[in-house]
Parts: sequence; C-alpha cells; structure tokens
Amino acid sequence: MSERPFPSRKPRFQRPHGKPGRRDPKAWRPNFEIDTTILYGWHPVFEALRNGKRSIRRLLATENSARRLSEELGGPLPLEPEIVRPDEINRLLEQDAVHQGLYAEADPLPSPSVDTLSGQRVVLALDQITDPHNVGAILRTAAAFDVEAIITTARHSPAATGVLAKSASGGLEHVPFMIVRNLSDTLIALGERGYQRIGLDSSGEANLDEIDIRLPVVLVLGSEGKGLRQRTRECCDVIGRLDMPGAIKSLNVSNAAAISLFAVVKGAFRNVKT
Repeated sequence: MSERPFPSRKPRFQRPHGKPGRRDPKAWRPNFEIDTTILYGWHPVFEALRNGKRSIRRLLATENSARRLSEELGGPLPLEPEIVRPDEINRLLEQDAVHQGLYAEADPLPSPSVDTLSGQRVVLALDQITDPHNVGAILRTAAAFDVEAIITTARHSPAATGVLAKSASGGLEHVPFMIVRNLSDTLIALGERGYQRIGLDSSGEANLDEIDIRLPVVLVLGSEGKGLRQRTRECCDVIGRLDMPGAIKSLNVSNAAAISLFAVVKGAFRNVKT
C-alpha cells in the first residue's frame, strides 16, 4: 500500500460502466488533492459535521443517510448535501470501501506546533508507521485517552484522510496531527521544553508500569518490525517495554498503543494528583 491512500486527483463523477450498484474498477478514479481531506462513512462524516473547526467543502449523501444525519444532529445540516445513489459514491472510493451512504470533502484541520502544545495532556509520536489502518486505529485510541496531538513525519507516514480517517472512526476530529520534517529534531525541541520522552520497544530497559511518568510527556511508538530507529531512541529519555505474561510476547502496534497509552496517561495524571 502506498504512503497516501489515494493519489492526488480531483474528484469527478462518471456514469457506471457495469451493473447498477456495483463498483467498476475501471471506472474508479482516486479523488483528492493534497490540501483536501476525504471523509467517508458514518462516524468520520458525522464527527466532522459536529466539529466547528472543520470546514466542509462538499457533502454527498444518500436519502436515508441525509435523513439520519439531520435527526442525529438535531436540526438542519450545516451544509446542504448532494443527494446521490450509493454507486455514485462507490466510484469515488477504493473498491470495497464501506461508505454507508456518506462522503465529504473538507479542508485539513489546523495543525499544532511545538510552541502551541499545552504540556497538560499526553502527546503521541509515531516513528515511520506507514499503514493507514494502523495509524487510524491508533488515532481512535488516542481520542479515547484525550491525547493532545499525534506527531508524524511528512515522509513515511499516511495522510490524514481517506482510509486513515475511516479507520479512526471519527477520531480525526478530536486529535490533530502535527506534521514535522524531522522527528528527532522535534523530540529534541520537546525535551528542551521539559517534556519527558518515553520510547516504547520490546528491548526497553524498564517495564512501562515501573517508569516514573510525569507531565509534560510524549510517548514514542516505532513501526512494526523495525521498531524505533536508532536516532529516535537516542532522543528519548527512557525506553519502556510491555511485559506480556502470555505465550505471545508481541502485539500489533495499534494494540500496543492502546495498552501503553493507558499506562502513560494513568501514570502522568497520578503524579499530577499527588
């Protein structure tokens, strides 16, 4: 899978070349420019419409989905949807994408910077995690734990759109991405501002539960297989690990993110209270 879910191209509708209601791979046209966020599916679109910081350019909906949106939002939609058939949305997305009768094009959300982070909430950094499904799942978990921002690099990271947004199930509206050129430089800058930098790796020197965690803190996760790069490790104050009692000792990175975020958030705010 490529680093970005879809190549850069403006959306357009086409008349179906196959049977009605079925996706025709030859008719499919990837559909966004770099400055456009593509959202599809109930939770991503619904949460975007509820987000006052999100500017929606275009909204496509089936009749049933438009009616449900109006009911769930409790009034008129902030943007008049174009009522379409499901197969018209099909042709704007990858084959087998589950859109539930909703598709939106929006402006990207504002991105925080090192200087605008509050230091009062946990920050998450991803070191070359490239699968948009994994990053989307991590984003959903990050939203559940009230993470302030997710730091990723401009290269070797999926765009915050399309498949990633769908996998995040609305989480994209609650945790902004901070896109940086160099992760190591950013970690150094955070360290200069007092952030505790905790890397996660199976070879870590301490169980994550044993680390004295404090705010401000940034948790750094590496890619599956490669883990944290050496330069990234060198920019962390401590490398923690997850000690698994069962027969399987390794986890998918999104599962590891959920467990480690629980430990870091619990530890950080326990120290705030004491």
